Amino acid sequence: MLLLPRLLKGFVRQGRLTVVTPDGKRHVFGPGPAEMPFAGVVKTAPSVTVRFRDDRIERELFLNPELALAEGYMDQRIEFEEGTIHDLLTLFWLQRKELRKHPLQKAIRQLRFRIRRWRMHNPLGVAGKKVKHHYDIPTAFYRLWLDETMTYSCGYWHAPDVGLEAAQQAKLRHLAAKLRIEPGMRVLDIGSGWGELAIYLARACGARVTGLNVSPEQMAAARKRAEAAGVGDAVTFVNKDYRELGGSFDRIVSVGMMEHVGVAHYGEYFGKIRELLTPDGIALVHCIGRAGPPGFTGPFFDKYIFPGGYAPALSEVFAAQEQTGLWASDCEFWRRHYHWTLEAWRGRFMAKRDEVVAMMGERFARMWEFYLCACSISFDIGGDMVFQLLLGQHKSAVPVIRDYVTQDEKALAAKGF
Repeated sequence: MLLLPRLLKGFVRQGRLTVVTPDGKRHVFGPGPAEMPFAGVVKTAPSVTVRFRDDRIERELFLNPELALAEGYMDQRIEFEEGTIHDLLTLFWLQRKELRKHPLQKAIRQLRFRIRRWRMHNPLGVAGKKVKHHYDIPTAFYRLWLDETMTYSCGYWHAPDVGLEAAQQAKLRHLAAKLRIEPGMRVLDIGSGWGELAIYLARACGARVTGLNVSPEQMAAARKRAEAAGVGDAVTFVNKDYRELGGSFDRIVSVGMMEHVGVAHYGEYFGKIRELLTPDGIALVHCIGRAGPPGFTGPFFDKYIFPGGYAPALSEVFAAQEQTGLWASDCEFWRRHYHWTLEAWRGRFMAKRDEVVAMMGERFARMWEFYLCACSISFDIGGDMVFQLLLGQHKSAVPVIRDYVTQDEKALAAKGF
């Protein structure tokens, strides 16, 4: 092993990584397990031992660490003798700044940043195909590990131990309260998923909801769920790209959809929201963001999980929004909420892993395990968070203080929603 020692000797400063090569030799990097302060909390840099099943892994990891590690794990060319993939990703995340200092890694990152707009080119016809890659997986798979509401976005956790179902219900209530929806209002849900938010707004607020979705698999399941909930006449699901829709809406909500828009299309996205919003309307955008400057989507996520997807920097969001004339009335940040959500999903997924393998195969199960681990760690000690942006056509569209949100949440909870 010649290449990796040059990278790993300066990289593993805390914890320990032992690599067993195909010839049986053991290469040890790092002093051993240690507690270290990180992102305002104390984390343990673990001890991990991995075995390489072939000689190509070393070269692939040196050139493209994230993708090679994921694919090596998915293909069972990287196995663990000590620790888990979660432990290894934690070890990497705690010290990723050291890895990024390597000249080759710097050059690769610069190249990825330069081509990111090409990777995020999501015009009509292309965007839908990319989204389907993730969401047209059989609904039965998601049903194995999501909660009963089939809500596939960040929950709203009043505390880490409230439970997934309570956190998702609190999120629905929080969204409805922020939007101040009154009976009969026309509401557009851009990226409506399996329909739980649309169903909630119809049942709890008496809204007439149009759910927009480019995934036929999700939309078919959402229609069945709305009928079963008794709101089939109040909720309509439409299979269109947001840019194809016309009409006028009192409220617009977009949860977990802006991540699929792409930087070059943010102007289209916010412009369309303004076009569809009534003069006194309110729009709410709920999106994953990055705390630092503009970046790019990692190669594993771009290839296997969210092709064309990107979590924007706030500077990119506001630069696009301000050009449309929409008034940014409020921005709320959920810093650790998605970590708690992902940990709940990961626990449920691992409990059903045998069923996942039977349904989707071992390689897919390992891919999804890697995805959930990487995301959870990123929202815990990395730079990812969730923001909620409230928008209006004018300065007075939203009340000047947030007290109304808490009051409306209590009113909804009192009614059993």
